[in-house]
Amino acid sequence: MGTLRGVRRLIRLTAVALVVGAVATELAKPEDERNWHGRVLGVVPYDFRVPSWDKIRDAYWNPSSDSLFSDRVFGVGWAINLYRAKQLFEAGFERLMGTPPPLSIRMTSRPRTERSRTRVQDRD
Repeated sequence: MGTLRGVRRLIRLTAVALVVGAVATELAKPEDERNWHGRVLGVVPYDFRVPSWDKIRDAYWNPSSDSLFSDRVFGVGWAINLYRAKQLFEAGFERLMGTPPPLSIRMTSRPRTERSRTRVQDRD
């Protein structure tokens, strides 16, 4: 129980340190050079600008991107591309379960062959 509490504290402390580092990085710049987005220590992305709906969609649902993680829309850290995550889960499930590809469903009737016509006539 104590170990889990320690891990939570470490995660919280790291998150607070990253936010403080991002804000300190921006405040250290001259006022006209502050753009409120960049990377803390050159690794962890941050963005404190107001996000647009397009940015939100591209961060969390982007079919044109092959990466699982993208820069977070607001705050510090990364966002998960849920479209890519869905693809990876489906591929993993198919590999694990060995499921065959889905069958196509036809909504039209099959054309009768000569053999099926003779069976219908024999029944009459």
